[in-house]
Amino acid sequence: MLSLREDLLPPKWTTELARLRSNAAPVPFDQILPVIERSLGMPHTEAFVDLEVEPTGAASIAQVHRARLHDGRAVVLKVRRPGIEAKVEADLRLLSHLAQFVEKEVPEVRRYQPVHVVEEFRRSTLRELDLATEAHNIERFERNFRGEPHVLIPHVFPQWTSEVMNVQEHIDGISAEDLAAVERAGLDLKLLAERGVDNVLKMILEHGFFQADPHPGNVIYLPGNRIAMIDFGMTGRLSLGRRHQIMDLLAGITRRDSEPMVEVLLDWAGPEAVDEEGLAADVDELVADYGDLPVKDMRIGELIGRITAMLRTHGIVLPSDLTLMFKALITLEGSGRKYDPEFVLADRLKPYVERALAARYAPAELGRRGGAGIGQFLDLMRAMPRDLARLLKDARRGRLRMDLDLKRLDIFVGKLDRTINRITIGIMTASVVIGSSIVMTVTSGPQLFGIPIFTVLGSFGYLLAFVNSVWVVLSIWRTRSH
Repeated sequence: MLSLREDLLPPKWTTELARLRSNAAPVPFDQILPVIERSLGMPHTEAFVDLEVEPTGAASIAQVHRARLHDGRAVVLKVRRPGIEAKVEADLRLLSHLAQFVEKEVPEVRRYQPVHVVEEFRRSTLRELDLATEAHNIERFERNFRGEPHVLIPHVFPQWTSEVMNVQEHIDGISAEDLAAVERAGLDLKLLAERGVDNVLKMILEHGFFQADPHPGNVIYLPGNRIAMIDFGMTGRLSLGRRHQIMDLLAGITRRDSEPMVEVLLDWAGPEAVDEEGLAADVDELVADYGDLPVKDMRIGELIGRITAMLRTHGIVLPSDLTLMFKALITLEGSGRKYDPEFVLADRLKPYVERALAARYAPAELGRRGGAGIGQFLDLMRAMPRDLARLLKDARRGRLRMDLDLKRLDIFVGKLDRTINRITIGIMTASVVIGSSIVMTVTSGPQLFGIPIFTVLGSFGYLLAFVNSVWVVLSIWRTRSH
């Protein structure tokens, strides 16, 4: 993503970072071939002909080799790197340990739930490792864009697809990373940028299922300014309710209405206490800054940065399903600007927001939602007598139980336990001092090395009392320093 942020990094950095997208060092073919044949369960010659030894592309998780089926169709084999699972698992374990340490030791970070964030990242990464899951994703995108004349999604061959390899239709075109070749082909850069962005926005705002990594390495341009999309290992999903919240945020900015935006952010906060007045003031400031800003000057990356900073200030955790969406939008804006310096993502967003809001409040949709609400209310009323009867029966039988969950009670109990321990040791120390003082007054009785035994016992008691006193003082000092 940073390779597309030339507004943040100088060109020499973005150029080097761009190499990580699809130019990783390939695995030698003699290590890849056993993976292919284990996946097929047969020699590769029974499924393919002209399997190329040199990969056409290599990324961090898999690499791609061209081949042909026996009927002559050109295909590409996307093969997972041998041993990559162990490397990914090791990295994920390190991230998990780090997140647990930070969440335990840094109270200021605890509200952002780093363990939960890493777990979401873990699930996303493991899904990306499963190339059979990617094949299912491609089939779903193919259905979603069926009938779109300017979009091509490669066909998947499920009979050759497994967890470690998927086989797709080969698309012969120009990589979006090769800007010079695109210009030589006479393609319309501005139109390509618009169509590419429209495709991703349609995925996010209409389908609710989107490619989360729409960088140029995952895009191929075809004659007639058509666009083919590849690599659907990293995908995001947005429920209808979440899409409505996104629409409310965008509409609040364009309509200069902060109230629906505040409601959305409070929903994201959940049960956590939030300074609502302070949040409303910050949202008003955001709306004032962006509401009157000409669309041509609006930068989605900057807007997302302002929103996430505001969430951090008020201790609101960004819903995990929005993280990939924000990443996709920032990547999209950077990609669009490489092809059209005047490109403005907000321009392309506006018609989608207007259509979505119009559809949400259309009479047919209002009728459908109203009918659903009436049905839920009737179900509730129908179940209420039964639920009340069960509640009363449980109360009569003494089985009615209330669970009281007091936050931070465990911390309080721990502190109380330490306090009681100190008091107990203090009382015992005082008792030892008093007893030793009494024993020291006895000069008669048996002796040890010429010293009265009671004098020895009293001295030992004083030493024990001194050690206990030092321990109590140090314990109190450590607690106060924490």
